[in-house]
Amino acid sequence: MSAAPGRVLVVVPTYDEAQTLPGTLARLRAAVPDADVLVVDDASPDGTGDLARDIAARDPAVHVLHRGGKDGLGAAYVAGFGWALGRGYDVVVEMDADGSHQPEQLPRLLDALAAPGPQGAPDLVIGSRWVPGGEVENWPWHREVLSRAGNGYVRLALGLRLGDATAGFRAYRASALRDTDLATVASHGYCFQVDMAWRVARAGGHVVEVPITFVERTAGRSKMSRSIVTEALWKVTAWGVRRRAGQLRALVRPRAAARSRVR
Repeated sequence: MSAAPGRVLVVVPTYDEAQTLPGTLARLRAAVPDADVLVVDDASPDGTGDLARDIAARDPAVHVLHRGGKDGLGAAYVAGFGWALGRGYDVVVEMDADGSHQPEQLPRLLDALAAPGPQGAPDLVIGSRWVPGGEVENWPWHREVLSRAGNGYVRLALGLRLGDATAGFRAYRASALRDTDLATVASHGYCFQVDMAWRVARAGGHVVEVPITFVERTAGRSKMSRSIVTEALWKVTAWGVRRRAGQLRALVRPRAAARSRVR
């Protein structure tokens, strides 16, 4: 792996991940030993927070942020981002605790973040399932259809030219997060990922995708639910409507101004 672009913090949100967290942290620390880790636990009933605290007591690179209750994936990440920015990290990574994001593939995201390109070094690198070389393992067909269709809808509604805007394995430059008004992020479920990618893109940030292999969890319980899908659908639709309305206003204003000058 090439030199990482500064100090790296991997934010790992947890809720009832006692079965998977120890293995994920061990693999992560082996794959990227120079990175620090922040476990953001939402008062897991299964004792995940206590388990993370015990691991942190033995490993100074592991930290734990205990939150008062389950408040959604987006809120957990925003809390982790704030923790990272307040401590001067240069790169902030999102990664699941359940093993679906393979820690061994994190170096390719960090390499891409450090690599200069025609538009300069990226501000956000997304580990994508739906670009050439990306794949999923052990997913039922309906999950793949849902994910591909959802990403297609995001491209149509928001004009976000990404293959996998809903992906949760990603690395941000801290500067990109500082340019994002995190206090206004209100997405709680998986549409948080779309929200953040769109915010970075609208702020003029450079977003790239690298292929990863996403592996369905083998232990614990998925947090995917109908309410999460519903939130993503209506929020992306609302954002898309506002985007189209803004484009329409931008077209109408010059014409109205031209007419007024003629008069």
